[in-house]
Amino acid sequence: MRNLSDFADADLRIFDRPPPNPDTKDIYMIGICGTGMGALAGLLHEAGYAVRGSDSGVYPPMSTFLENQGIPVCDGYSEKNLMPRPDLVIPGNACVPTHPEAALARQQSLPQLSLPEALHHFFLQDRRSLVVAGTHGKTTTTGMLVHLLRSAGRDPGFLVGGVLRDLEQSFAIGTAPQFVIEGDEYDSAYFDKKPKFLHYAPQVAIVTSMEFDHADIYASWKEYQEAFEAFTDLIPSDGLLVLSGDDPAAVKLRTSAAPVLTYGLTPYHDVTGQVTHTSDQGVEFNLHFQGQDLGSMRLPMSGSHNLRNALAASAVALHEGLTRDEIACGLASFPGVKRRQEILGEPGGILVVDDFAHHPTAVHATIQAAKERWPGRRLLAVFEPRSNSSRRKVFEVPYGDAFHEASRAYLCAPPFRHNDVQEHFMDIQAVLQRIRVTGTHAESFVSAPTLLEALLEDAQSGDVILIMSNGSFSGLHQKLLTALSQGA
Repeated sequence: MRNLSDFADADLRIFDRPPPNPDTKDIYMIGICGTGMGALAGLLHEAGYAVRGSDSGVYPPMSTFLENQGIPVCDGYSEKNLMPRPDLVIPGNACVPTHPEAALARQQSLPQLSLPEALHHFFLQDRRSLVVAGTHGKTTTTGMLVHLLRSAGRDPGFLVGGVLRDLEQSFAIGTAPQFVIEGDEYDSAYFDKKPKFLHYAPQVAIVTSMEFDHADIYASWKEYQEAFEAFTDLIPSDGLLVLSGDDPAAVKLRTSAAPVLTYGLTPYHDVTGQVTHTSDQGVEFNLHFQGQDLGSMRLPMSGSHNLRNALAASAVALHEGLTRDEIACGLASFPGVKRRQEILGEPGGILVVDDFAHHPTAVHATIQAAKERWPGRRLLAVFEPRSNSSRRKVFEVPYGDAFHEASRAYLCAPPFRHNDVQEHFMDIQAVLQRIRVTGTHAESFVSAPTLLEALLEDAQSGDVILIMSNGSFSGLHQKLLTALSQGA
């Protein structure tokens, strides 16, 4: 993780930040339409603060959500947007030091907080912080834990990096002692390079997995591990650390002073799940907790990764006082998180599924889960390497190995951006060549529209089209559904 002094523009990143005024009322957010920023804006608005902000190229669904909440959003950036002068400025982590609004906030010595600092300052200081961290699965696991608590009659506060399908939102202040947070290891702001989860004062934490990610932030696997070690060291001795026992890197975090529970699919862990039946409706399993059989559970999701997520959430739920029956009811009724195995429609007998997967391991697990859920159907896997990390050369081989269970693979060639370095940039042809060696037909396309043309030409009734991206994919999902419906 880079220190502020490592940057050539360190003089713009290191400056005195006045603390928030106790009488803060008016809060301005730079980059307010980001997933996390929009959720924080909703929390602050719900708490009674006057919230406003700006973003570039404002578009739904976040723009619509903020409008419905009565939160003003300026489309585009300008110093004028900060008039009248706000009591507090919160820049999103995409904001750079030379941003006109960030520069004005510095020049005027306005109080500023990063997103995780603001979350801690306004919502966590008097709450029981339950943090879900890990390279993979943290959004779904966080959503499961929130749902388990809510379905059992608790009213936790929460902030999730995805939209819970039953609530149609990703946040709530809540009234229960617990506040459940998705703990992201990405950095916090241009003036705050600490990983976000180091701000969350975890009393109970889950680490779902550890695998090198965010190559644009972490220089090495060792650096990445050290961030998680620092996170688990924050858990007090009267707290709890829940680790994936099936992940060797996660297990090494046992050095924490807090008590540890491990979970996994083998019988050697504190929390285990023995699968008894799988179908397109999900998985049934027997839940075991520290040698005790808690009976049969049903999870309306597929894939061993989602079963592990359920075990992790169940472990914390038990620790928080939920009963066996409350957990069984909560798991069975879990509606899922949008963009995680989300079925968008089946026009013309072609099932279209959306998933947020973008790391090679997540791509492979998502494909594997789809094959398990819809056996016998041809699987067309569509992928966009969009994030700063996923477009790096270091992931060429893992991506090449991730698609072998798909019938066909359609990749959108990653765009070369201003912050990319050519020697570190992914060669999409190298990825395609490796996929083809595994026996899967693979093609790449320069844009989403050209990919769509090929997909429509290839797709047949009975196919499953699995679209994986951590972005909008240029509206590919809806354009595909519309074209398939018109051709049905």
